[in-house]
Amino acid sequence: MNEIFSIKDKVAVITGASGVLGGSLAKSFIEAGAKIVAVGRNQETLDSRVKELADSGGDAFAVEANVMNIESLEAASKKIIEKYGRIDILLNIAGGNIPTATLSPEQSFFDINMKGWDEVTDLNINGTVYPSYVFGKVMAEQGSGSIVNISSMAAYSAITRVAGYSAAKSAITNFTQWLASDLALKFGDKIRVNAVAPGFFIGDQNRAILLNPDGSLTDRSKKVIAKTPMQRFGEVEELNGAVQFLCSDAASFITGALLPVDGGFSAFSGV
Repeated sequence: MNEIFSIKDKVAVITGASGVLGGSLAKSFIEAGAKIVAVGRNQETLDSRVKELADSGGDAFAVEANVMNIESLEAASKKIIEKYGRIDILLNIAGGNIPTATLSPEQSFFDINMKGWDEVTDLNINGTVYPSYVFGKVMAEQGSGSIVNISSMAAYSAITRVAGYSAAKSAITNFTQWLASDLALKFGDKIRVNAVAPGFFIGDQNRAILLNPDGSLTDRSKKVIAKTPMQRFGEVEELNGAVQFLCSDAASFITGALLPVDGGFSAFSGV
């Protein structure tokens, strides 16, 4: 039974691999025997990440590319194929909210910084669509592959202050379903596209609105915990198993799915 969950020797492309979530997944996948291709915009940061992975005994390769630039991604794809000959997994991890797209508690929709709106929607929508377009084509040509996207609790119901991020992640959920259907219908049942919807994890992007300078919970955090039956924030490592499952043969009949990893946040009414 354990073999069905294996991703050993699979070539896994991870965008945003130099970040907290991408780095955690890269480490987890290396430990599971996958070959990691770390994709990001900063070669120096990528090289540092790959060195960490290689020092642990894994097979890792760094490719500099901008997820919002098709030509950059196509050049990266060529390098990956030259080295490994195939792409089995794509984890679209690059994305997240940005400060200029976040409203303060006192602001309304009409105070949105539209430049911030454009940046956050471009990063989260096109930053997933473009890699899927380039690396997914390789999967279509070889007749197999698994893509996992990152959605959000903000795609389930309205979360205040992050309108652009919420809209973008809702689009990712819809795009996941659309692409899953299109690839299965036109290229067969060996190509799958799914998404995970993380609950609340404290990271670099949201730390300032979830934690006070002294480390105590903000009012927003207290609301999150009250709506989370497990009564805590998630640990970034708790996403790894769900993503690996979706990339393995254990999920061979799962495509177009959105898997919440949220401590029960999306299931609980708050009452």
